Amino acid sequence: MGMTEIILLSAIVLVFGYVAYRLLGGPSANKASQRRLQAVRFRHAASTTDKVESQLRKAIASRRPRAHRMAGSGSRVEALSVRLERTGLGWSLSQYLYVSIGIAVVFTVLLFLQTGAALLSLGIGVAAGAGLPHMIVNWMIKRRINGFNAKFADGIDLLVRGLRSGLPVSETFTLVASEIGGPVGKEFRGVVERIKIGRTMEEALQVTADRLGTPEFQFFVITLAIQRETGGNLAETLANLSDVLRKRTQMKLKIKALSSEAKASAYIVGFLPFAVFTMIYWINPEYLGGFFTDDRLIAVGLGGLLWMSIGAFVMAKMVSFEI
Repeated sequence: MGMTEIILLSAIVLVFGYVAYRLLGGPSANKASQRRLQAVRFRHAASTTDKVESQLRKAIASRRPRAHRMAGSGSRVEALSVRLERTGLGWSLSQYLYVSIGIAVVFTVLLFLQTGAALLSLGIGVAAGAGLPHMIVNWMIKRRINGFNAKFADGIDLLVRGLRSGLPVSETFTLVASEIGGPVGKEFRGVVERIKIGRTMEEALQVTADRLGTPEFQFFVITLAIQRETGGNLAETLANLSDVLRKRTQMKLKIKALSSEAKASAYIVGFLPFAVFTMIYWINPEYLGGFFTDDRLIAVGLGGLLWMSIGAFVMAKMVSFEI
């Protein structure tokens, strides 16, 4: 066994050990108890300040990138369960695990039959099994959230019209659930069902806010909570919120249009080396076969992949804008 194979095997063992530790280790008991105490304080506090502070914390936290803590989850397994729930497809953790293992096995077997490099095939297979399902889930969450935000302002306008016609807030939720299709109607149907089984409106809305994890719905929850405590014209407040959300959407579309050229360039630069390598290897496998057998070429290839990953990360940060 050469030095390169030993290094690859050690890296795979370290990665598996780290993943196993993060999955099975769980959060510390001290931090978990502090989170529970804080949650109890916010849940049962009679003070308006504590309730608004809790909702503001969640709204601000939803705008920051986090490693794995989502909707109060204390471990990566819980965070993964929340992410699967946000897809809206009802996937379970076991299904996600089976799909990941299946992809890893297929990639490993196909690459091993093609190249004969066991460790390299195993490494690429593990990376594909861990990365592809994660990317697919991210894409589905993003698509669902974009669909929700696209019609959420229309749902708020419908709420405003219902309130101005004299309907109570709970009845306007039912109206939105029945009239607005897509993720907006589904989430509001969930809110209505939770209210029917005895939960307060704030609790029902906060469950949906945690499920979605979007600042737009958190703003909506905060608006309702403040208005119920302080009073005022709720229809006018929601109309202003709808206008803000529409301008926020317009700003996102403008940023997307301005950064589309840079994103296209990044996609081409990142995809071209892999496409050329695949085509040449398909036409003449012997010409590039040394990248799977020669230790020096394997090291050079891994170094190139590392530098390309760094470049892709830098380009992604350059075209990513937070609103």
